[in-house]
Amino acid sequence: MMNVNDPEFRPYGRVWKLDLKDFVEAIGKVELPADGTMYEPSTPAFEALPLFKTLQDKVFGELPIEFGHCSGRNRKLNAVEYHRSSEIDIAATDLYLMLGRQQDIDPETLRYETKRIETFFVPAGTAVELYATTLHFAPVSAKSGEVFRCGVVLPKGTNEALVHADRADGEDRLLFANNKWLIAHPESGLEKDGAFIGLVGENLML
Repeated sequence: MMNVNDPEFRPYGRVWKLDLKDFVEAIGKVELPADGTMYEPSTPAFEALPLFKTLQDKVFGELPIEFGHCSGRNRKLNAVEYHRSSEIDIAATDLYLMLGRQQDIDPETLRYETKRIETFFVPAGTAVELYATTLHFAPVSAKSGEVFRCGVVLPKGTNEALVHADRADGEDRLLFANNKWLIAHPESGLEKDGAFIGLVGENLML
């Protein structure tokens, strides 16, 4: 299994050296569901931390941002998504990220083969930038049954509901939320939410 500190991670992103102590303490107080995962795009307790200003000014170049989290229990890939911007993931616990490259999406069918996915271990207390072309989805628990806690930082408004419903042509078929293009696996259950089903191969599980 590869690590985000290995050279193999460089096509997907980079590690940031940030003071994460207050954030790790804050996210540890968030109540999580008994099963599955939860995603909150903007968490007031995180956005009140000095880290928020550092992320906005230094990492995102003073662009308005949102600082939330994705946490819970997960073992499967289920889908891949990408944005028109980098995403910062902050591991408060050990976790894994399943990653791919937008360039490997078939430009005609918009399908993606799951065999291309590479998995990276992210040690607790690590902040990583995922480049805009990096396919990703919910983190994976380090061990079966264990909770993962991961901060997620994106441009403000990302993942909010779409205003325009017409997504019939081309890449628009993948647009699932604001600044969120998504390709789901048939086993994910996301079709009921309007997701494009285009992952080909095994629904990878750790």
